Amino acid sequence: MEPDRLSKLAIERREFTGPQRRRWVRRVVLGGLLVAAVIVLAQLYHQGVLTPATEVKVTSLSLVYPSQVITDLNSSGYVVPQSKAAVASKGTGRLIALEVREGSRVKQGDILARLESEDLQADVHQTRSQLAVGRAALAQSQSELDTAEKNWHRYKTLAERQLVAQADADIARDRWAKARAGVESARANIKALEAAAERAEVLLEFMLIRAPFDGVVLTKNADIGEVVAPFGSATNAKAAVVTMADMGTLLVETDVSEAFISKVRLGQPCEVQLDALGRERFPGKVDIIVPTADRTKGTVLVKVSFDQLDPRILPEMSARVAFLNRPLSLAENQPVLGVHRDALTKVDGTQGFFLAKDQRAQWVALPQPEFLGDYAILAPPFKAGDAAVLKPPAKLRPEARIKVAD
Repeated sequence: MEPDRLSKLAIERREFTGPQRRRWVRRVVLGGLLVAAVIVLAQLYHQGVLTPATEVKVTSLSLVYPSQVITDLNSSGYVVPQSKAAVASKGTGRLIALEVREGSRVKQGDILARLESEDLQADVHQTRSQLAVGRAALAQSQSELDTAEKNWHRYKTLAERQLVAQADADIARDRWAKARAGVESARANIKALEAAAERAEVLLEFMLIRAPFDGVVLTKNADIGEVVAPFGSATNAKAAVVTMADMGTLLVETDVSEAFISKVRLGQPCEVQLDALGRERFPGKVDIIVPTADRTKGTVLVKVSFDQLDPRILPEMSARVAFLNRPLSLAENQPVLGVHRDALTKVDGTQGFFLAKDQRAQWVALPQPEFLGDYAILAPPFKAGDAAVLKPPAKLRPEARIKVAD
């Protein structure tokens, strides 16, 4: 080989730099992807995606009434009308008409039901006829008395002048005395007939069952065709035809333990909540403290009146009574939304609470909460029924996965 050609020979370095550069780029990309993966995994771990769900207990955001803060005592009872009657008949008979039904409003003296009374009506007609005969007899006796009295005065004058015999004057006087006795007898007979007629009318009135006071018919206890008897003394007879109550006398009767009766006083302001009317509250006051205790239950009966009766309040509704230490103002009649103080915690030095939403712990900051009793007051957009984490664990972080404990 020629020397000049050998001097021109050299290693082509370009064929080696290409693969080395590609390897370096590949390493950089892989390193970047590894760093990005580490960052993503760290972020996911921080968000709780890669961590197991934390088991927590929850409590609901509740409507809090200001009265809860000033309540001395709570008790349960029932709405009871103070004027209530099982209306029955004093007479015995078959029910032929029922003029009312459940819910009917009646006035005192209104006819509620009628019993068969044809025999008593006949007695009334008979006594009235006898009374008419007796009055006619009195009129006849009165006429005879007038005539006898005139004859007696005439014969008396003639006898004094010795124009008639004294015996005739004595006969005239006897006739006058008999006529006067006849009038007295007729009058006494009329009084007896009037009493008999009044008794017959009273017995007839017993066949009409009337309302003893203004009120509402609660229940119907007998049907047309059934026999009604006083006190249900007859076999298969009904005593009460209807049960009615004066809805204006509704009170809440509640049993208060003897140990807490010292916290109750007459006129004490109260707040009544009825199970049938949901969250509505009704102001009231202590009306009666019954001056005796129930030895079997160790309680004293307290009756609470409503400041204003609502037509939706019905007898026998279950009720809860809060005995307050002072009256409520108008501004304190409306509830506010609150979360229990046991749900509050701190994250990075900021106070707040976790909402349990979509199996995540959603952080809500409350830097300076206002409290009403044991509840921190919340503002919209929160609503009653939302779940908050109760006594959250210290390791719980915002947006962490959670699982509600059973």
